[in-house]
Amino acid sequence: MTAETSDAAPVTTGAGPLPPEFFTAPEAGATHAANAKLRASGCPVHAINYPPGGDAYVVADYETALKSFSDPRLSKQVDNAPAWFRDLLKDSSPVLIRNMITADPPEHTRLRRLVSRAFVPRRMALLRPRIQEITDELIDAFPESGEVDLMEFAFSLPMRVICEFLGVPIADRPDLHAWGHWLSGAPFADEESNRKLKWASDSVERYLVDLLEERRRSGLGDDLVSILLKAADEEDVFTNDELVSTLVLLIIAGHKTTANLIGNGMQALFAQPDQLELLRARPELAESAVEEFLRFEPPVYRGTLRVATQDMELAGCPIPKEGFVHILMDSANRDPQAFEDPDRLDITRGSNRHLAFGQGAHFCVGAPLSRVEGQVAFPTLLRRLPGLALTVPHDQLEWVFDNSTSRGLKSLPVRYDARLAAHEPEN
Repeated sequence: MTAETSDAAPVTTGAGPLPPEFFTAPEAGATHAANAKLRASGCPVHAINYPPGGDAYVVADYETALKSFSDPRLSKQVDNAPAWFRDLLKDSSPVLIRNMITADPPEHTRLRRLVSRAFVPRRMALLRPRIQEITDELIDAFPESGEVDLMEFAFSLPMRVICEFLGVPIADRPDLHAWGHWLSGAPFADEESNRKLKWASDSVERYLVDLLEERRRSGLGDDLVSILLKAADEEDVFTNDELVSTLVLLIIAGHKTTANLIGNGMQALFAQPDQLELLRARPELAESAVEEFLRFEPPVYRGTLRVATQDMELAGCPIPKEGFVHILMDSANRDPQAFEDPDRLDITRGSNRHLAFGQGAHFCVGAPLSRVEGQVAFPTLLRRLPGLALTVPHDQLEWVFDNSTSRGLKSLPVRYDARLAAHEPEN
């Protein structure tokens, strides 16, 4: 993923651009320490060599990040990216560039309207009983006591939920998971990965085209695919390609983000046993706990594609036209100018104005669903698995730093003393 030509080195803040490895720190603690160093350096915007060969910058503080989310000079549209990057993305994953996440108003407004009616909080609240049932079914499959990898649960829950919400067979989950893995990292720096990306893009597009045709033939119901088809038919302003691309976006965002929320949140609780015991004793704190997990260890650590449409400045740092801007949500969420004692996990924290789901017009449309899943998962795990604890030292947990904007754990090995029935109270 490199530019074919580069007339000049990227503008720097004095110390030269950060290396691409800045995004691949070996553990969460190292990442937060690096972010703190950036925020304390005097300028919250720094050049970074990512994507390699392009002009790119990171935004590390809360105030500039908040403004950047709504800055009209920063475009989400792929056509505003440098030609080499635009061509690479269009060649390797064309299915990804026809939805609202890669569009600016008024296109973004039109495409977001397609899904906004499906993800309203009241509809997500109606899903809560079924989400609880799925959560309990997954825990019912655990051994009566012993050890499990909690990340398997973390990925299974949102995938089961999004499959039911979409109305697709659960047997297709492995394929959707595999395709989503490659699509969430587009584009890649090497040709082999981009070939796999193209395979995933073509495969998921064929699958979803067939799904849309089948749903039209068999009749529309209350599932998300039917809701999108009804909206498209009623307004007659959405193409089939846009429907497919939107479904791809929802599949990726609908399971990976929530999986990381659950995994990141549980590891934070294991590192702070007082907070774990507080949530176990007071499950009514689940709502504020989820918001704190999102702030403390966000499942998406930086914003998706943003490109400057003109020469501009951010916090006094020059950004050239076609420069990439990476908004570091994980850094902004630990900014002491915005949060009191930001490096302390506090599941009772109020006025939690974190940026884990972005801000402004591109605020994550799936946030209400992810929040409900987290509000169900955490208290259920703590209630049904007494003695829940890590089986390895905390610093041995392996963090996944793939090519996407997400950050989560490869595995979360745990043990527990017993598996209580779904409605069995603890002694």
